[in-house]
Amino acid sequence: MSEIGIGIVGGGYMGKAHSVAFASVGAVFETRLKPRLAAIAASTPASADRYAKAFGFARAAQDWQDLVADPAVQAVVIAAPQNTHLEIAKAALALGKPVLCEKPMGLDVAEARAMVAAAKGAGVANMVAYNYIRTPASQYVRQLLAEGALGRITGFRCVHDEDFHIAQKTPAWRCEGEANGCLGDLAPHAINAALALMGPIAELNAVIETVYPDRNGIPVTNDDQVQMMVRFESGVMGHISASRVATGRKMGYAYEITGTEGAIRFDQEDQNAVWLYCKDDAIGQKGFRKILTGPDHPDYLPFCQGAGHGTGYQDQIIIEAHDFLTAIDTGKPVWPTFEAGLEVHQVIAAARASNAARSWQSPSGF
Repeated sequence: MSEIGIGIVGGGYMGKAHSVAFASVGAVFETRLKPRLAAIAASTPASADRYAKAFGFARAAQDWQDLVADPAVQAVVIAAPQNTHLEIAKAALALGKPVLCEKPMGLDVAEARAMVAAAKGAGVANMVAYNYIRTPASQYVRQLLAEGALGRITGFRCVHDEDFHIAQKTPAWRCEGEANGCLGDLAPHAINAALALMGPIAELNAVIETVYPDRNGIPVTNDDQVQMMVRFESGVMGHISASRVATGRKMGYAYEITGTEGAIRFDQEDQNAVWLYCKDDAIGQKGFRKILTGPDHPDYLPFCQGAGHGTGYQDQIIIEAHDFLTAIDTGKPVWPTFEAGLEVHQVIAAARASNAARSWQSPSGF
């Protein structure tokens, strides 16, 4: 066993989640690499000092440059705003330090491509933090698909609906900038799920909409929701949608997959269950059955020995930390790498172009 110093840039929502994950992952998964919380940076030195004391870091960095340059920091986690990702990643990679970057990778395709190039040049572990697809339930679904349990896939639908943007108090920063709109901020999770479950998208036709042009006196200049009709390279047709103004939905990340031999339903609001339909079930017993996740499903047992007890949101981040440490330890890429993150950005770019031109677009062209 050996220690590895972890530096985290950002101490807010995701910064805290990653701090807790790296403080816990060594015990949960009994990893060979044992993380040590070396340093944390935030928007101000005072904030970093507060986070360091609260989360158990060895020190508070003056800024992200100070953190990245620290010899005690051997791997960097970026949990800062999107417009900072490229610069931080390039600096860390230039020093040969592995990087786990929150989604989406950057502001646009150009930044994502630059991060991919920097990672290739460094030759070290790199990952994008798409955590929802890592639930034991969704990992099990990926296994079922790989085994051909549904037969030939004939249809796919994925949504990511939430209602946080209809709150009475809306942060002004969420109302401006493409990266902070639904397509830049929320839809990437649904796109990532589609790519993980169904493979590359050959072409798409998208409509982007701003439902509320004014939020409590704040002008909204970015989008509230997006609808995409897609055709995957496999030939399967599908639909991807996302909304940040879907009244009543809190974590509406859900998908349905239909095949010639069966079908699957999953909803993140019930993240410990998969609904499976098998065409060949006996007459009178046909219907979706609820499968509760347990120790036999991927990455469940390290958390709990009891089936049906379930895992939660923070556990997804711990699984993510385990995957990152595995990539560093083995020297082998663990999905989703920066290249996989670039694929998401290409779909986003194609969706924007499709909406503007009212035409089908191919992500590979961006």
